[in-house]
Amino acid sequence: MKIKYAPVVTKSVSTQIAEQIQLSITDGTLKANDKLPTEEELSQQFQVSRPTVREALKLLAAKNLTRSRRGPTGGTFVNTPNLQEASDFLGSSVALMISLGVFELSEIAEVRHEMELMCVRLAVERRTDDQLACMEDEITLQKDKAISDEEFLGSDVRFHREIVEATKNKVLQFQMYTVLEALQPVENLLLFGLRKRDKIIEYHERIISAVRSRDIEMAETAINDQMNYLREIFAQAQKTLSQSSMERNAS
Repeated sequence: MKIKYAPVVTKSVSTQIAEQIQLSITDGTLKANDKLPTEEELSQQFQVSRPTVREALKLLAAKNLTRSRRGPTGGTFVNTPNLQEASDFLGSSVALMISLGVFELSEIAEVRHEMELMCVRLAVERRTDDQLACMEDEITLQKDKAISDEEFLGSDVRFHREIVEATKNKVLQFQMYTVLEALQPVENLLLFGLRKRDKIIEYHERIISAVRSRDIEMAETAINDQMNYLREIFAQAQKTLSQSSMERNAS
């Protein structure tokens, strides 16, 4: 019996070079603001042409791992980590995966639920008066019936971001911002016809009351109630997405 094998696919040389340099960054050999060798030096080290090295450097820049600077003191440097930029990039990727059906809204909602609980527990203990005031300002804005759906959603996101900020935990902030940013375009597109503003405001008022009084149990209950409500909405929205996908495939 003759077995047919698919051709072996190898990575491009520029990709392999980029991966080696990236490993040097992630393992700490190269640190933030360190200058990389010149294109000529890298081409000699890797024994490849300068255009191949240039392509590898473009791959690193596309990942925001490096930056270039012209002039006598110029060159290619390791980027200083920027949590907001990295989170925005990851959030956009997650949003794309949701739109393509790789992730389901119910899965994202489940993750958000658990992370919101972690956030509110820490926020109750660590929030400042200024952060509490910012949350209160957002609720005041949300009660204005003249604001658009998009403005309401923006305020909703900022309210929850203030809770995340109050945790004072950068790892949790990075992960939570990703989830919130990934869900925002989906909510803009699908959820306004399903969820009620008054319900969201009611949950926000319960949350801020618990955060103000530093009552963890009350805060957890309020988050559980809001997230369960939103998970029901996400389930309805998921059906809409699935139906739209089936209609597109049928046509």
